[in-house]
This record gives sequence, C-alpha cells and structure tokens, in this order.
Amino acid sequence: MRWFHWVNFPILAIMIWSGILIYWASDTYSITLFGHTYFKFFPQWFYKEFNIVHRLSEGMAFHFLFMWFFTINGVLYVLYTWISGEWRELVPKRNSFKEAWLVLLHDLHIRRGLPPQNKYNAAQRIAYSAIIVMGFGSLITGLAIYKPVQFYYLTWLCGGYHLARIWHFVLTVGYVLFFMIHIIQVILAGWNNFRSVITGFEVVDEKSKKQKDEKN
Repeated sequence: MRWFHWVNFPILAIMIWSGILIYWASDTYSITLFGHTYFKFFPQWFYKEFNIVHRLSEGMAFHFLFMWFFTINGVLYVLYTWISGEWRELVPKRNSFKEAWLVLLHDLHIRRGLPPQNKYNAAQRIAYSAIIVMGFGSLITGLAIYKPVQFYYLTWLCGGYHLARIWHFVLTVGYVLFFMIHIIQVILAGWNNFRSVITGFEVVDEKSKKQKDEKN
C-alpha cells in the first residue's frame, strides 16, 4: 500500500499547485463574518511571491493531465485494498470515533495511556477512510467543473456549477490540512516510524520493548 501512498503524494501536490494557478483567475472565496472579511483566499502577496499570476493555461494543462494519474492511482488503490482484504484494517469500527478522541488526547499529552490499536489506530482509520471519500468527491466535483455541460448530471448532483466549485475548493483545503497534520505526526513519531513508511518494516529494540512490557 505504501507504493500508492508515495505515488499519490507528488500527484496530489501537483494537482493542488495547478489548481491554485486556475483559481487565480477567479479568486472569489474568503472567510467573512457579519460583513467583515477576515481572510481572503488568497492575498495578492501570495500570488506574487509564488509567481502564480497569469498562469491559467499552464495550470489547466497540468491539472487535467494529472487528473488521470490521480484517478488511476485511486482506482488501483481501492481495488487493492478490497481484493487483499486490507479494507478491514482501514474501515472505522463502531467504537472508532470514541477511541479517536482518546488518541487525540494521547497525542496532545493530556492522556497517558495509549488506546488499543492494530495496524492503524482509530484516528488513522477515520482519517484514511475520509481521504478515500474525499478523493471520490474531488473526482466528481472536478468533472462537474471541467465539463459542466457534458457531465450535467454530475453538476446537478453537486448542486450546480458554483456549489460544485465550492465543494472542490473545500476538499482541496482538507487535503492541505491533512498533509500538514500528517507530516507533523511523522516528525513527532521519529525516524524509525518514517523508515517503516518508506521500507515497510520497523526496527524494534527488543530490550526496550521488554522493559516497556514489564512496566505495563
């Protein structure tokens, strides 16, 4: 599964980058409350700093090309998890949301005891399953924006072109937040955990593990 993970990372990064190039041509979204705008997506300095201005056609070319790679990789990932039975480790259980709260408290160093976990803990089950659903949502809303006439039924399903564009943007923000949290967790988990993500195996210190088990 880690191959799909590493293939998807650069693809999604390029999709987000090219999506911002497209968004520049109609940057209408902001966080506004009671008529006061607190944050606009995105400030002019952001566009200038990252050389995003007047690159709409370039963004569309990259976005629509890598859309196919994103879709193919996603379909293969879902097929693999289904055929291999890995989905049993990913789909949230009945008590996953309760345990996810305990995982959060543990990560924030508020709760000492680590909730029970197998290959993935409850928070990871929810997050990784949500990413799959988000990927499907990005594909549907993306097609609705890309060809609103040809895929009129998808546009209608999304609530119209403008609402489809909003959903697509919100999902993109969700990916960015997921990336940030994911990277922070990997850093906090340490080198051994990062190595296991790359190689597929983890080096276990038997002496430390035995001492930890004795304390528990």
